[in-house]
Amino acid sequence: MTSGTVPAQRALWIGTYPADGAAPGSGEGVWRVGLDTGSGRFGTPELAVSTASASFLALHPSGRTLYVVSETAPGVVSAFTVDDDGGLTLSGSAPTGGAEACHVLATPDRVWIANYGDGVAACLPVDPASGALDAEQPATFPHAGSGPDGDRQEGPHAHFVAVVGQDALVADLGTDQLRRYAADGAATEPSIAAALPPGTGPRHLVALPDGALVVAGELDARLHVLRPAGGGWEQATSVPAADMTAPGGAPSFPSHIELSADAGLVTVGVRGADVLAVHRVHPAGTDGGDPTLEHLGDVPLGEGAWPRHHAVLEDGAGAMVVVADQGRRELVAIRLDLSSGRGDITDRVELPTPPACVVEA
Repeated sequence: MTSGTVPAQRALWIGTYPADGAAPGSGEGVWRVGLDTGSGRFGTPELAVSTASASFLALHPSGRTLYVVSETAPGVVSAFTVDDDGGLTLSGSAPTGGAEACHVLATPDRVWIANYGDGVAACLPVDPASGALDAEQPATFPHAGSGPDGDRQEGPHAHFVAVVGQDALVADLGTDQLRRYAADGAATEPSIAAALPPGTGPRHLVALPDGALVVAGELDARLHVLRPAGGGWEQATSVPAADMTAPGGAPSFPSHIELSADAGLVTVGVRGADVLAVHRVHPAGTDGGDPTLEHLGDVPLGEGAWPRHHAVLEDGAGAMVVVADQGRRELVAIRLDLSSGRGDITDRVELPTPPACVVEA
């Protein structure tokens, strides 16, 4: 392989939920599967390790440790050493400091965790060389508040953590806010980095090169562009997450959002409509205007797909997107044209338990 060449065979870690109606620890765990980006075909999935309700995964920058959060009450984060043969060996675990952990973010010296059940964000130090957990208890950052949706916003629900500059931004679905903490986990007073329109339900976000943010609203089914303002961010524009709608006019719920390496495309999974939506990012102009999103198209994933998460694997020829279709218990491979935004499904593979997260190994 020549220098700079991206291999055609890409390995993926897949986190899975328990089967419908089953208790956590009933056979789910972390799977490993290969994808040939040339043919767009999956290899045979193999169970790497059994672990309860593996809702989200993150790989340490060293590539030596995979973190797994269990969406249980109380939540647990587990660190697994990545063996030379691609297996996983448990090296440590710790409480997440809250309930129903749904997201974990790995930086060289920290892991950040979002606990959906009670809205607590948490931070644990890790060894920069190996990624091993360096503490038995996390620093915790609780929150309070609510939103107008009585069923989903009765209290805080931390859903996602992003490190932007020196800030750790926590998307709080329950309070329609982006909360801000010191990225190093220092015990500082929290502040509100952005307040979104009531009923937005911010779930996941990406940061654009110019400092703007794009936030997926789970409850209003929109993508919100936030401009930097006053030391934080404020609403600039918003667009529907997808053009396609759910059958019978049922609501749709955006899930994960990804930004292409050149920051030119945004992809977002939309449950209900069951599509992968693709948007062009038009950067802010030199005249001080705001970045805007242009919807290019929706890739139908199949009735009942319920796309929870996806990963974008880029190479010199374009990109493959791997979508975790929770509702259909399958992974879907999509060849994505980065110029036009057109997506074509190349393969599907079933799993015994519902996939929740896709991370490149």
